[in-house]
Amino acid sequence: MSMPEQHDYLRTKLTRRGLLRTSAATAGVVAGSGLLAGSAQAVSPTLLTSQATATVDGSLVAPFGRHLAFGADPKSQMRIGWQVPFAVKRPYLRVGLKPWDLGRKIEAEVRDLHTPSLSAKLPAVQQYYLHAALDGLRPGTTYYYGVGHDGFDPADPRHFSTVGTFRTAPARAEKFVFTAFGDQGVSYHALANDQLILGQNPSFHLHAGDICYADPDGQGSDHDTYDARVWDQFLAQTESVAKSVPWMVTTGNHDMEAWYSPNGYGGQNARWTLPGNGPDAKNAPGVYSFTYGNVAVVALDANDISYEIPANQGYTGGRQTRWLDRRLAELRAAKGIDFIVVFFHHCAFSTTNSHASEGGVRDAWLPLFEKHRVDLVINGHNHVYERTDAIKGGRVSKKMPIGESVDSAHEGIVYVTAGGAGRSLYDFPVPDSYEGHVKDLDHVDTYHWSKGQVKTKDTVEWSRVRYTGYSFIAVEVSPGHRPRMKVTALAESGERIDHFEVTRSH
Repeated sequence: MSMPEQHDYLRTKLTRRGLLRTSAATAGVVAGSGLLAGSAQAVSPTLLTSQATATVDGSLVAPFGRHLAFGADPKSQMRIGWQVPFAVKRPYLRVGLKPWDLGRKIEAEVRDLHTPSLSAKLPAVQQYYLHAALDGLRPGTTYYYGVGHDGFDPADPRHFSTVGTFRTAPARAEKFVFTAFGDQGVSYHALANDQLILGQNPSFHLHAGDICYADPDGQGSDHDTYDARVWDQFLAQTESVAKSVPWMVTTGNHDMEAWYSPNGYGGQNARWTLPGNGPDAKNAPGVYSFTYGNVAVVALDANDISYEIPANQGYTGGRQTRWLDRRLAELRAAKGIDFIVVFFHHCAFSTTNSHASEGGVRDAWLPLFEKHRVDLVINGHNHVYERTDAIKGGRVSKKMPIGESVDSAHEGIVYVTAGGAGRSLYDFPVPDSYEGHVKDLDHVDTYHWSKGQVKTKDTVEWSRVRYTGYSFIAVEVSPGHRPRMKVTALAESGERIDHFEVTRSH
């Protein structure tokens, strides 16, 4: 079924069972333990009635799961989200230039989600997500902030440890680092990657879809299961990084949640505030762009064009692809932008046995990437690290052994699959080949997805680096007369498994 059909099915099914009436009086309480459990089934929250939770003193309710995101202009806009386990009175954000002076106070927006018992094994869950928008900030400035509500004031010395920081984008291009991965979920491997990412001191992080796996099936079918409590685990896990590093997400197949809205993104809109400058911010929240220094970043939703998992195929009616064409042209013509980085979930080029390559991406978007000379493409979906040679027209335009450099304007685009963020790993049909363990092959026999969910066999030459392990990428950007991006892939152990350089001649 399509996402709208699944949405209608769930609403009709539960209405007939009467669960909408009986489950609304219960709410899932975030457990203090089990936040790093491998799956939500390990957590068994106590269920309290709404009458009981209404009397909880605000001083006993601690915010958690803070996560930042840029607005459309990272020099002057920041969006701050967080969560509370119960409804609270008058939630707000405090912000200032010193940790002891949080004089500016901003009312928070409450976006609550009610998830009924979608199966006999799962309780009904009530979740409260809070959001505050900061505009008019100074470029290149460090700010301090705290989140609170009646009874819990972050400016109170008792809560001083809850004060966080963030830094706006600089007014002029300067050297910086950003990090990226996809397919994280909740696990000790995910936590290990988070801590290593924090050590890179990134200016922002890109999460290329399949965020928390509240829907562990992700097939876009009516057989998918869904446990909203996994989001509580995920946001608690991610807070160590996301409270100070803007965590920029887009949507994967596991992020389509049919209960909340016909397009599956109602939950996404409740939990995240993203730049909102794409073709349809409400219905396509994972489609947007922003500029940081000399780098423009474009986020896309490949569910819209996927042949493999077509539950949301065509949901934008072509608006996303038309917007992409226009936006890439604008960014390429903009003064001060050297590099364009595009990230989305489904892989244009991968050779794993599990998902391999998405033909829908190749058909709809690769011509636009080449037309507008995109410099780097980052994907998830396949739970491994894999990196191509430079590619033009679907073929190798320059071989890219480890440590090589490519002039993206003339020699082609490198595509990176960084899907080893924390979820269970996939495998390749051929041996791994990575730094210190190079096993170059003339070709790899694999496949790509064609229209109608058909697997079409491929024999490819572009699979240059393959690593079956947990990992992420860090990109060091240097502006100047010869701008460059140094891309490094790191295993969760800190071991370097790949590195290459993208330069740009004008």
